[in-house]
Amino acid sequence: MTFQVALAFEDGVTRFIKCKPNETVADASYKARINIPLDCRDGACGTCKAFCESGTYDGGDYIEDALTDEEAEQGFCLPCQMMPESDLVVQIASTSDVAKTAAATYTATITELNRFSDSVIGFTISIDNRDDLVFLPGQYVNIGVPGSDDGTGKQATRSYSFSTGPNEDTLAFLVKITDGGLMSEYLRDRAQVGDTLEFTGPFGSFFLRERKRPSLLLAGGTGLAPLLSILSKVSVDGSDHPIHLIYGVTFDHDLAELDKLEEYSKSLPGFTFDYCVADENSSAPNKGYVTGLFAPQHLNDGDVDIYLCGPPPMVEAVRTHLADQGIVPANFYFEKFNTSATPGGVTAPAPTDAEKAAAEKAAAETGQPVALDSPADPGNYEIGEEHPPVAESDAQFDARMALELGVLELTIGRLTPEQLVEFRILAEASGASVEGDHFTDAEAFTDTTAAFHQFLFRCCTNPVLLDAYNRLEVTRLMYRVLRDAQWIEEHIVDEHLQLVEAYEQGDRARARDLIVAHADHAKATMRRAISDGATAGAR
Repeated sequence: MTFQVALAFEDGVTRFIKCKPNETVADASYKARINIPLDCRDGACGTCKAFCESGTYDGGDYIEDALTDEEAEQGFCLPCQMMPESDLVVQIASTSDVAKTAAATYTATITELNRFSDSVIGFTISIDNRDDLVFLPGQYVNIGVPGSDDGTGKQATRSYSFSTGPNEDTLAFLVKITDGGLMSEYLRDRAQVGDTLEFTGPFGSFFLRERKRPSLLLAGGTGLAPLLSILSKVSVDGSDHPIHLIYGVTFDHDLAELDKLEEYSKSLPGFTFDYCVADENSSAPNKGYVTGLFAPQHLNDGDVDIYLCGPPPMVEAVRTHLADQGIVPANFYFEKFNTSATPGGVTAPAPTDAEKAAAEKAAAETGQPVALDSPADPGNYEIGEEHPPVAESDAQFDARMALELGVLELTIGRLTPEQLVEFRILAEASGASVEGDHFTDAEAFTDTTAAFHQFLFRCCTNPVLLDAYNRLEVTRLMYRVLRDAQWIEEHIVDEHLQLVEAYEQGDRARARDLIVAHADHAKATMRRAISDGATAGAR
């Protein structure tokens, strides 16, 4: 028995290895000649520290200096020690070049050309070594355009997401056809079944994560492709959570694969979909934009994972709509394209008069057209993900406060003298990295304050509370945001010490007041850290 481990590198390259249950991920990686960061191999240095996106594993043995308990609870891991218990997706803190590996290249044969309309063509390919090609649903490959030249004597490539799932034998793609597009003109004018294509991949961090809540899939034009791949994977694995897909295009002739969506709506439990067309003269049942089809049940009060593939205006329109509704999704994964070579397989023509009219109407009605592609420089696209920033999600800190108030009732007056001493040591340690209203060592503070806040949950006799605390998104946000912060609300350190004093005196009322006040000061600190980080990133 072996498990499949996806190693996702910082430069977008994903390599897959096979790993036995009693084999470490690092050992399996090196057997496959992929040199991920490694030094001691004994769980002592932390050089190989990575982040596990999904899957279960035995973390192995290591020392606190290499990986703290808090980091392990957040999903960080040491590949030199971890052994898989399921298939894994692991983010490696290095580039593929440093790891002395690269995306694989494959030779394919076109087996089918499906001309959905003058504006959309789908094509299917086969490769002899299909078992060697492993990808995550949502990822893309770079496909060489026959007869082209990129200006250096090499074949030009265009990037397209798989529209089929990783468990299917066939490999299919969707392409928006535009005049002047290299792949567009090849597919429209010259392509034949039996033609040979070369492609390299897989690439990209836009892929299906472990499903823990309802999902909302949003597609603009042929951005439908990676979402079809995701649906294919879910149909194989099964689904315990509902999935709703909304598909938007500019004109009726841009629609494709509606029959496949209908099939999934019948065969995949919990899956539903809607589609809309921006053109007011459309014969579609829904005219307008994807945001017009959002319903409260699709957003689930924010406890939803959103996957969006579409042009930049669509991404911004969705962001604006969510903000207007006061909704902060648990996770927001996006792939936005605006070029003639895009991961979602959408090319970018100069808009026609009719398309300009549609765009103007969109701007007037919503401020953001959601299905009109805009021209840009080749190769310019963006893949990203967003999680609820604390500045927009005070509810997360309120949830932590509520849990801390609950654990207060179970622990005050019940801590041993030894536990009270440890509680004070942790409070004092958190203050060692702060002077007034600024950090002297934000990274050290992040670690010590996390340990301080978790302490009472570890002392509590109710493991459910500890589990609930560890699952809060706030904890992960602290690790991601606070480590590079400069400013801290000046009362925070004193509140840590005062809370210890309240416990020593058994003063429940004072402890409650301190926890409530501390939550507000923690919110202020995180908001400032996020704001400063966004400003620095924009420079």
